Order: sequence, then C-alpha cells, then structure tokens
Amino acid sequence: MIEDKAKELGRLIGQSPEYQAVKRANDALALDSAAVALLKQMEQLRVNAQQMLQRGERPTEEMEQQLDGLLGQVQGQTVYQRLVSAQENFDKTMSKVNDWIVDGIERGATSSIITLG
Repeated sequence: MIEDKAKELGRLIGQSPEYQAVKRANDALALDSAAVALLKQMEQLRVNAQQMLQRGERPTEEMEQQLDGLLGQVQGQTVYQRLVSAQENFDKTMSKVNDWIVDGIERGATSSIITLG
C-alpha cells in the first residue's frame, strides 16, 4: 500500500506545473549551445581545481577569476535564470510536500486506529 501511494504521489508531482516548468527550463538550457559551453567550461575549471586540491595545491588566482567570470556570464543567461527560478519554485513545492508527509507520519504515529491496507 505504501509503495502504491508513493508511486501515485510521484506521478502527481511529475504532472505538477512546478515540475513541468523545471523540465521545460532544463530542456531549453540543453538546447542553448552558448549556455552549455559556458557550463562545460565552468565544470572543467571546477574539476581542475578539485584535482589541484587533492594534490595539496591551491587553485591559482587566475583560475578563480576565470570561474567568477564564467559564473557571471552563466548567471546573465536568460535561459539559466529561468531554470534557477523554476528549480526554486519546485524546491518550495517539494518542501511543502515533505512537510505534509511529516505531518501525516506524526498523525499516523499518534492515531489509535490501525489500518493494514
């Protein structure tokens, strides 16, 4: 029964306007070659910096400046801003869902009625 209810909740979340907005924004970002290129550059710099840290080295000032510059460029992309906004809205929805689940658990734990199906 719990599995069925969880799958139903997942289906409803997947159909929610908030999730659909994230999906559309993500798809739009993936189609924006300029934004994708900037994100790839950022990821490569991040990987390089992580490798340096693992070797006990400190990333260079130039790397940090490049990363800051790329971050500014990415954040200036409308397609990226839409994704961030959609993701924030979806996160708020999921936080509410989590609160409702916790509330249900607490009510269920104190209920004297036992249901098995």
